[in-house]
Amino acid sequence: MTRLFNDPAAFADELVDGFVAANSAQVRRVTGGVVRSTVSAQESVAVVIGGGSGHYPAFGGIVGQGLAHGAAMGNLFASPSAQQVLSVARAADLGGGILFTYGNYAGDVLNFDEAQRQLRARGVDARTVVVTDDVASASPAEKHKRRGIAGGLAVFKTAAAASEAGYSLDEVERVARLANERTRSFGVAFTGCTLPGADAPLFTVPEGRMGVGIGIHGEPGIDETDVPTADGLAELFVSTLLAERPDGAGHRVAVILNGLGAVKYEELFVVYRRVAALLDEAGLTVVEPEVGEFVTSFDMAGASLTLFWLDDELEGFWRAPADTPAYRKGSIRAVAQAVVDAEAQIELVEISPASSESQAAAKTAARALDAIADVIDENADELGRLDAVAGDGDHGIGMQRGSHAARSAAVEALAAGAGVQTVLERAGDAWSDRAGGTSGALWGAALRALAAELGDDLAPTPRVVAVAVQSAKDAILAFGAVPGDKTMVDALVPFADALSREVDGGASLADAWTAASAAAATAAAATAGLLPKMGRARPHAEKSLGTPDAGAHSLALIVARIADVLKEN
Repeated sequence: MTRLFNDPAAFADELVDGFVAANSAQVRRVTGGVVRSTVSAQESVAVVIGGGSGHYPAFGGIVGQGLAHGAAMGNLFASPSAQQVLSVARAADLGGGILFTYGNYAGDVLNFDEAQRQLRARGVDARTVVVTDDVASASPAEKHKRRGIAGGLAVFKTAAAASEAGYSLDEVERVARLANERTRSFGVAFTGCTLPGADAPLFTVPEGRMGVGIGIHGEPGIDETDVPTADGLAELFVSTLLAERPDGAGHRVAVILNGLGAVKYEELFVVYRRVAALLDEAGLTVVEPEVGEFVTSFDMAGASLTLFWLDDELEGFWRAPADTPAYRKGSIRAVAQAVVDAEAQIELVEISPASSESQAAAKTAARALDAIADVIDENADELGRLDAVAGDGDHGIGMQRGSHAARSAAVEALAAGAGVQTVLERAGDAWSDRAGGTSGALWGAALRALAAELGDDLAPTPRVVAVAVQSAKDAILAFGAVPGDKTMVDALVPFADALSREVDGGASLADAWTAASAAAATAAAATAGLLPKMGRARPHAEKSLGTPDAGAHSLALIVARIADVLKEN
């Protein structure tokens, strides 16, 4: 378990503070993560990686010369927000374009894609290569749906070395995609991991048993077996990966044997002894293998093996020197520390003028956000339990972080005289930024869509509120989920549609909202009979049968509590 912490909610921020203090020769802190503290070649491509904290050395530990230019670092096991990614990318930008590369998780995709959209709107060429190396998470026919685990190191290093070699953004993207296509990983776990302040691990594995294919966030595996010998594990790793040799692969491979946090280096070396022999027997030439910790999961006892199939170009990038806090290779030329203008990085955002009617509506919105934070606090443990059935169990924690941040932002904006649009915009940005992950992106988008319809000028009528909720629904649907996928959409669509019907029928806002919240509750409960088709629960859909979706359930709780606020208004 994680023993050393202060306030669990501050753990991620404090670990970044300490990490930067210990490694200031290579990294400096910016809002949302870290970037190189050293000078990089102007007009070159900036490689920006990222993901949730709790996986050190990923992601900040591999920022530095020869590797990433910046890392967006989200909260524990939660993707960074779009604001965090955008901040890191802008700080890392060298004028040659941005390449985002990160593991294929729904929250990361949503937030990095939004940051990419905003960069492009500002005239910055930004591209993305998503890492999909985990063979246990989807079939070869659906490898685009696979998770990214320790094989991300191969992709990150290839892209960064290509940038150092002066490649254009087109070429850096090309070789990063090739590296991803040539990378395969497979992992196991013997115990779960425990987040700071938690009284139980995210998942458990029975004593003497091994979870096969378990994800680095505690996602359930595809099988469970007795714990093998070290040689037996090596044989499982190698046979699994050799069964899926990439198209065009030759006889040269880079090898990464990764410990997930609690397996000791000595154990890894015993396993690698047999891995090396098996690869030799298969006629493969191993190029500069890596044995150690590269992507961890707090105190999870487990390991993964990665094979990165090389050609001449990829081998050159794999062998290229690097100097980062946690990864060093070869001899790299020392460069000067970058000079940073701190004031130039500060953006002031003013409060827009608002009518008295909109300011009155803003007070109601702030009370609603306060009620949301309260109901999430009351149900956080249950939301985590629901999410842990087939996911990673962090929905309650993420919703707490987001709702508390939204409440604080609303209070601050309200005190400055903001109208309802500005209050909800600030709340949405704060929710997205603090929560990260999928729920942060979704609730941030929903609140911003609501805000855009309500405005800062007039008192919102029931019809305007219903239209605003429909806009929020459309913003969520734009992320790709549809009714029946077992997501929050299954409760949101019935809620929004029922609200519109009730308002069109002449009901007051409070009465219409109450009726619509009942429809949401019914729909959320009905998700127990659905199989998930999106997100981390998808590969283990059958495990969630009989359990309602955590996102749909939290939405139903929220709209029911807002109904109480509207009745009192």
